[in-house]
Amino acid sequence: MDRRDEEVNEYTYQKELEREKKDSKQYNEYVEEDGERFYVPYRMVKEVTFGGISKEDMMDSEHAARLQYRLMLQEAVLFAKVEFVARKIRITYNPESAADNRKAKTSREALAEFLAKEGVHVNERSVAERDVDYYNEIYKYHFNPAVIREHPPWGYTMDEWKGMKAEYEAKKEGYELKKLSNFHEFQNEYLAEHPDVALQMGKKPVPKGAKRGLFGKKSTKEKGFWFHGV
Repeated sequence: MDRRDEEVNEYTYQKELEREKKDSKQYNEYVEEDGERFYVPYRMVKEVTFGGISKEDMMDSEHAARLQYRLMLQEAVLFAKVEFVARKIRITYNPESAADNRKAKTSREALAEFLAKEGVHVNERSVAERDVDYYNEIYKYHFNPAVIREHPPWGYTMDEWKGMKAEYEAKKEGYELKKLSNFHEFQNEYLAEHPDVALQMGKKPVPKGAKRGLFGKKSTKEKGFWFHGV
């Protein structure tokens, strides 16, 4: 259908927005806490876990990854995790029983039907569902965590990391200072070799051979260019 002849004016979007607000006038999309106002599109959502998926349905890890991607394409699905090894699927979704928010909604039954179309059949005896407080369990976790979550480097325990953290951070700070000093040294060398650039920048070029920064004289090593295959 060709819509080029339809009349579209600058108020079209505004009218649609006003209609949406009127339809959801009973739903407050904002939360106020400690004098601040936060946009929170959901209140109570649901998390359903489909367990005991058969090996025939959960064929391989590639199939599980594709299924997770297709679940996330659904507008009513907030999070989805398909665990191939554990043979279970966990989905957080906006339920039809939720408050009158403006977001798309779905049901556990609709999700089960979708999985069946993808070749995965759920067993109702292995289904667990719970209510999730979106603001306290999801929004705050991602945007306003109580503490900064810290993980040790790979191969170390948290106790080992705590013992070596201070020394590591001191070495890292020294490395950053050295890197900055090397950059300033390179910058001074460049300005010494290009006085026209130094004048354009309003800086006085450092004479060649003068001491630069914290690491002594300019290197006498000849400069050159290195190319692959040369």
